[in-house]
Amino acid sequence: MLGCSHNLDRRNPRERRIRRQHRPITVDPAASRRFYVDTVGLPLEGDDYIHCEQIPGSKSFGVWSLSQAAAACFGTSQWPADRRDPQASVEFDVADEDAVRAAEAELRDAGYEILHPTRTEPWGQTVVRTLSPEGLIIGVSYTPSMHA
Repeated sequence: MLGCSHNLDRRNPRERRIRRQHRPITVDPAASRRFYVDTVGLPLEGDDYIHCEQIPGSKSFGVWSLSQAAAACFGTSQWPADRRDPQASVEFDVADEDAVRAAEAELRDAGYEILHPTRTEPWGQTVVRTLSPEGLIIGVSYTPSMHA
């Protein structure tokens, strides 16, 4: 699935690009906006979810609030008290929806807890998420607009 060869789809060895999405997770969105937009100078847009799909070297960079991460993973605005708060989210965009479903099976078979099963979001992204041993939210997704 996510091997050292950076081949994210074993069924299609020609697909060797990694499309990265980076999202620091914040408990203080206003402070993060000041840091990333005002201080660092990233061209992030949006009111509730600040993001940009035009940063070189990355397909997407956004700042997720902890409540947004909880909603994406668990369907509630509260991160579960029995889990440590994640610090970031990393998503690996794969070739198609079948590759996302295959990744879910691989993660589950390897003993990783699936935060939510493979699903298609209203904006068309198909995604499954787990937590890494370091506490990062790791998503395997297919986002059609990133393949255009």
